[in-house]
Amino acid sequence: MIQTAFKFIRFDKPKSIGIIVGIVISIFLIGQQLGTLRYLTTLMSGIIVSSNAEEQDIWIIDQQSQNINALTPIDARIVQEVRSIAGVAQSYSIVVANASVSFPNGNTVGVNLIGSDGPTFIAGPNLDKIMTGNITALNQSNAFSGEYFNGKNFGVALTQNQLFEINGKEAVLKVITKNAQGFGGYLMYSSLQNVRFYGNFRNDQVSIIAVKLLPGADKQAIINQINHAFYGVRAWDVNVLANSSIAEILISSNMGVSFGSLVIFAVIAGFFIIGLTLYSAALDRLVDYGTLKAIGATNRYVSMLIFTQAFLFAIIGYAIALLLILGFKFGVAKSGLTIQVDAALCLVLFAITLFMSMGGSLFAVMKIRKIEPASIF
Repeated sequence: MIQTAFKFIRFDKPKSIGIIVGIVISIFLIGQQLGTLRYLTTLMSGIIVSSNAEEQDIWIIDQQSQNINALTPIDARIVQEVRSIAGVAQSYSIVVANASVSFPNGNTVGVNLIGSDGPTFIAGPNLDKIMTGNITALNQSNAFSGEYFNGKNFGVALTQNQLFEINGKEAVLKVITKNAQGFGGYLMYSSLQNVRFYGNFRNDQVSIIAVKLLPGADKQAIINQINHAFYGVRAWDVNVLANSSIAEILISSNMGVSFGSLVIFAVIAGFFIIGLTLYSAALDRLVDYGTLKAIGATNRYVSMLIFTQAFLFAIIGYAIALLLILGFKFGVAKSGLTIQVDAALCLVLFAITLFMSMGGSLFAVMKIRKIEPASIF
């Protein structure tokens, strides 16, 4: 069956190439869009992703916000009070402050300063994202981190011990991070007191309270207790907060609709390009299919022959498209655009490829099943 299908494919090379090109273009565009969307969703929860939070942690923010990127300061006294709840091991203050950063080249940009106390540095940067320097250096009175990929936007190559200004006050880069990025703002980390001082943030307020639980503690019960005990704040499972931030941004910005519509139209276009090309190829081979039926081939055999051709087209087109997606991934990685091409994305793309190819072949199958050998000769 496979050998016969290959013969049919080789017989009409222009149409075969057209089908493969249609698959490659559609799958590459879909993979590119899905990969970029996944990267952007990571940025949307970047404050959490780049922190040192763990699965069991609870984060407390203001009651009105459902987005980690849009915070209102809350009462700092809650940091101490929440420790009285049974099951709470420790609580930490996190401050997020807007600031203006100036470099010796004259460039000035807006950044988000993120501060928490060492040695834990619960707010980050995540140890896996530190490229140069030691996180303990952020305890120094003027020390901050800088993101490697932000150097291009700052107009200067960021290096360790580089001097710059934050809100007109001199600071120094002690840690260089890589892929510790946020959505809509550059992230710079330091100690809690440094961020308060440089970001002009009040001492009686915090942005986030990170809560660590004792082993075996009921996380949901503690979340409910915090929400009932303290006015004006809301406790979140840290993973739920990350997902809520992503959902709110996707909905409010219509970004989900934009990416989703591109993917849907790519699937529809690929489906009909492949289907109509296979249908046209089948019309050109009516005599051959009629001959097969005349010498005893059943409709099932002929249908399977067309489906086999479609499957082979899918395999070839998918392989080429995946290579192009990997090339795109490595090509944009140097600019800080981190595209994840993991098993889940590969399976989704392969399923879409099979749907377009096998589904599109139904046009040809329905046509061939209706022909009678006597009507051809």
